[in-house]
Amino acid sequence: MTADDSYGRLDDDNFPAYTMGRAAEMLGTTQGFLRALGEARLITPLRSAGGHRRYSRYQLRIAARARELVDQGTPIEAACRIVILEDQLEEAQRINAEYRRVAGSANPASAA
Repeated sequence: MTADDSYGRLDDDNFPAYTMGRAAEMLGTTQGFLRALGEARLITPLRSAGGHRRYSRYQLRIAARARELVDQGTPIEAACRIVILEDQLEEAQRINAEYRRVAGSANPASAA
């Protein structure tokens, strides 16, 4: 891997760049909380060659949202389900907007 390849990964939201300790520190939580999110199947960290968990920025955003809900008193299992549903809704809205954009550009007369 060249230096240019490595720099390109800095912008990749899915690149597993953060160790468990660093991820927990960034989120202000414990490593146990991150393990619990993995057990609840909210996030599945990738593993390094040595078997250590590695988290991406996307996974950290998901974990941060779950932590917000847990901090508000939501049980962890419910928080994970809420986060999953929010993520699914966001994706469905994105797809719907894309379909509308395509349909609008394919038939501009219908917009009038």
